[in-house]
Amino acid sequence: MKRFESILVKLVIIQFIFLIVAQFVMMNGQVSPYLSKVIQYEGVTKDTYTKIVETFNQ
Repeated sequence: MKRFESILVKLVIIQFIFLIVAQFVMMNGQVSPYLSKVIQYEGVTKDTYTKIVETFNQ
């Protein structure tokens, strides 16, 4: 049981290190557009604009 606990603790520490590294990489402005799909979903990388027609009903 003690061996299992030591392996589990090591896995938790490794997971925490990967979490910190991933957060650091995502905060880097030059790398995040290539890793994050949210930017593509929001459409901020495209330079196209669509015309919006607003109508008001009175």
